[in-house]
Amino acid sequence: MRAETEIRRLIDIMARLRDPQTGCPWDVAQDFASIAPYTIEEAYEVADAITREAWDELPGELGDLLLQTVFHARMAEEAGHFDFADVAASISDKMIRRHPHVFGDDGPRDTEGQTRAWEETKAAERATRNESGVLDGVALGLPALTRAVKLQNRAARVGFDWPDIGPVLDKLREEMDELAEARDTLTQTEVEEEFGDMLFVMANLARHMKIDPEAALRRTNDKFTRRFGHIERALQQAGKSPAESNLLEMDRLWDQAKAAEKQAKAAG
Repeated sequence: MRAETEIRRLIDIMARLRDPQTGCPWDVAQDFASIAPYTIEEAYEVADAITREAWDELPGELGDLLLQTVFHARMAEEAGHFDFADVAASISDKMIRRHPHVFGDDGPRDTEGQTRAWEETKAAERATRNESGVLDGVALGLPALTRAVKLQNRAARVGFDWPDIGPVLDKLREEMDELAEARDTLTQTEVEEEFGDMLFVMANLARHMKIDPEAALRRTNDKFTRRFGHIERALQQAGKSPAESNLLEMDRLWDQAKAAEKQAKAAG
């Protein structure tokens, strides 16, 4: 099969790149810690291609992400920990274990039933790893907002959660007031802690509103980039740069970009 052939070829390529005698010096010098940031970066580039619906780019981005798996597996094989086959077997076994309604004797489930069963299976898996705490196993390397939501979801499963959005909004106002007071009276470290408390409540608000805070912020970043680009282009036409402008002029151009976007939405 072509898939098996190409995976084998990729594994062999990585083995050659890591060869201490004839391989690439950069690849040979890497370890798990040095490669981990690239793994995270490649995952984000996959997400970016999907967001942009750049389907012609997606195979390449997925390939870059697959390379990261092969890279880690090769380093593990060299250290005698595991190899790529163990990685593939691990995820295959997990998928079969978590889908007994597909691969076993359990009857069909609706989406809600499957979600409950999935969480029960994950809890059982955590128990085998001696992760007895409710919050054990939530990865430290996750983006902070995503990890906050996951921590809150775990706590909510055992009843540690507000019943509706009202108390969340009250808590957000409380944290905002505390931050406003802290900036004039506390140390920078304490102000940072208060800011973190506010962000944590914002993540909780997103969870109650069924919003992915990372996705929401990415869209806002894109919007800011798009509108600021309008400012730069308008100033360039006037023979100026942003540094040669002022806040009043740039605010006016920002409002123009905002109005044009609303008009385009209404027309679309």
